[in-house]
Amino acid sequence: MSDEIRARIRAMMPAARDELAELVAIRSVADPRQFPPEECAQAAEWVRARFAELGFADARLERTPDGSDAVVGSRPATNADADTPTVLLYAHYDVQPPLDESAWRSPPFVLTDVEGRWAGRGAADCKGNILMHLLALRALRDEIPVHLKLVVEGSEEQGTGGLERFVEENPDVLAADVILVCDTGNAAVGRPAATVSLRGFANVVIRVEALASEIHSGMFGGPAPDGLAALVAALASLRDDAGSTTIDGLSHDATWGGEPYDPRQFRADAGVLDGVQLLGNGTVADELWSRPALTVLGIDCPPVVGSSASIVPRAAARLNLRVPPGVSAQDAHDALVSHLRDHVPWGVRVSVETEAVGEPFRATTDGLAYRAFAEAMRSAYGVEMTMLGQGGSIPLCNVFADTYPNAEIILMGVEEPLALIHAPNESVDPSEIENLAVAEAIFLHSFAKSA
Repeated sequence: MSDEIRARIRAMMPAARDELAELVAIRSVADPRQFPPEECAQAAEWVRARFAELGFADARLERTPDGSDAVVGSRPATNADADTPTVLLYAHYDVQPPLDESAWRSPPFVLTDVEGRWAGRGAADCKGNILMHLLALRALRDEIPVHLKLVVEGSEEQGTGGLERFVEENPDVLAADVILVCDTGNAAVGRPAATVSLRGFANVVIRVEALASEIHSGMFGGPAPDGLAALVAALASLRDDAGSTTIDGLSHDATWGGEPYDPRQFRADAGVLDGVQLLGNGTVADELWSRPALTVLGIDCPPVVGSSASIVPRAAARLNLRVPPGVSAQDAHDALVSHLRDHVPWGVRVSVETEAVGEPFRATTDGLAYRAFAEAMRSAYGVEMTMLGQGGSIPLCNVFADTYPNAEIILMGVEEPLALIHAPNESVDPSEIENLAVAEAIFLHSFAKSA
């Protein structure tokens, strides 16, 4: 059966590229300040219509509490009995903004062939996974022996929690025995992996104020406190000389026990410039998947061009703290806030605003579905599936785990390091779409027999 599935999916790949081009062309950034909401509405309808054609007769748009629309639907199994399991398929149709369009080698919303890859915003994260689902289901035709449920959300990249609250308020709608969260990826092209841990996060904005207004740096510089310098000092206290995140009261010495991440490969994947050191005193996997990591996302202060010879009275920074499994994200948030307040110097006024907090996640890997999926990945790729951590956060996984405690949650997807998700020149390797579609189809076809 696997050879037949492979042949069917490979034959569909040229048409799948055209479909992905249609979907990438829809600028579905779920932020009305940047793109018209009609773009997200168009993407949602595109997704709904495609799955309706595949037997999801009740495919519909469900408005979630943050105002976004999730595509929700269900499809009964072929020849079901009382023990037939239910599998939920997840993806999201919203995308990150393109950022600096001049940094793209091709137009961000035009799917473009670049060195054997398909480039475009959302090509990997996460519209490529939507196409992967469609290909897997089309390959099975009417031979799907499990009940299927579907949810494709529309505000995942904004982190506003619409689908999370929808699940909490409507637990029966998406209840399933297995949940395939297709929003992560492999260790590299051709190296299949399931993501078994996700870091949580805490986003805060720190604001400091030292003076009533700008004052002349020649007349007052020296004794007058500098708001920007005070902010820089507080931010500098968040890392040690090796670059490890050092927040008072937060451990930063845990180790990773799964698949290692070769430092040379990481340097290439991350685009680290020659001569620039990697940060931290642990391995790459330790620092990436098992330890807290603080990133300065942005700073409000005078730009270089247009600045004057004045002491800056006030400044602000937006911070993102990634929190590993085993650490409470709320506790980490509280430690960060306390640390910032303690390390702003000179009695400068400081306030810290919390934007969002999301808890980390760790998957269980000893269930029937996990073993069946690992075998399907081996069959599709010809090599064994490995286990990875993920530096990013998917708060929905915790909501799924809390709402459906008996469900097996499997995280996978078409992304891999070269995909450059969230950055200019995002792309997907079409072989990843093909192989993951083969793996998912094999899993859906075989799991009912092993359950």
